[in-house]
Amino acid sequence: MGWLKNQFRKVIQWEDQDDTTLVYKYPLEKKQEIMRKSVLVVNPGQKAIFVQEGKIADAFGPGTYELSDIKNIPILTTLYNWKFAWESPYTGDVYFISTRQNINMKWGTTNPVMMRDQDFGMVRVRGFGTYAFSVGTPTKAMDELCGSMGRFTVKNVDDYFRKVITSTLSNVIAESEIPALDLSMHYEELANAAKNRLKDDFANIGIELNALYIENISLPEEVEKMMDKRTSVGVMKGSMQGYAQMESVAAMRDAAKNPGGMSGIGIGLGAGVGMGRMFASEMKDALSGDEAPIKDATSKCPSCGCEVKKGAKFCPECGAKLAVAPTKKFCPNCGKEVSGNSKFCPECGAKL
Repeated sequence: MGWLKNQFRKVIQWEDQDDTTLVYKYPLEKKQEIMRKSVLVVNPGQKAIFVQEGKIADAFGPGTYELSDIKNIPILTTLYNWKFAWESPYTGDVYFISTRQNINMKWGTTNPVMMRDQDFGMVRVRGFGTYAFSVGTPTKAMDELCGSMGRFTVKNVDDYFRKVITSTLSNVIAESEIPALDLSMHYEELANAAKNRLKDDFANIGIELNALYIENISLPEEVEKMMDKRTSVGVMKGSMQGYAQMESVAAMRDAAKNPGGMSGIGIGLGAGVGMGRMFASEMKDALSGDEAPIKDATSKCPSCGCEVKKGAKFCPECGAKLAVAPTKKFCPNCGKEVSGNSKFCPECGAKL
């Protein structure tokens, strides 16, 4: 009865295809055979592969095939018994491979990516996004990925794909030399560059990378706080007076939270205004690029006490001769610095 059961015509198909399975082995029990006039049904988004003695023999795209009709079967290679019109049963393995896209797959940086930025120096950035892939070459995917596994799922390759994508994107971001403040404007450009690099790596294992997207690239918290502070000042017309106003408001808010309540608001407000003015003054001098004018140095005339510009030889008030401080000079022979009234060099003895 068991032998007779194995002789019945069979319908070979993968009916319960789910979203996570990439490769499914048709459940042929031990000693079970695919007899003549069996029907192979390959649904859309699938391919069927026949394996004979450990080697891939034939592949079938979507459609319905009666295995006794050799003329209507797209044979890639020749199975041993097909030329005899299936007079002998086929006892190999049948695998179904899902060729539809696996979308909304996640990737993300496990560790921060170091990059050199022209505004902030060395910064660490993190990124995450999505990608989509499908089995592009089923026979190659069988050889390189699943082998003889009875079921091969997305989970088996997802971790590996995420690491490959993250590593390549990290290199692309670091090599792009795009300022950290401008990264958000170049997501599409960076994603396309990474996709072009990854295309060949995925194709080598029979996988097609259909899409790659960057959802966000984030900066360290301290850098984001600095950017927020700069933006707050910019909202107040970019003036240091605006910064002082912002600090005053912050001081009022902090004073209200203290145990003393609003009683300490005067101190907080004064401190905020004072700090704001100090920063405003310092930043104004630093940003103006002009040095503060230096007052002309003066001295008093020893005769009449009148203020005389430093360097003058005679008093403009009484005409008295003023002592002139000796100027420094250098020995023309050895270059040693000597005092202004020296007649001979103390280093080499040359006459000055």
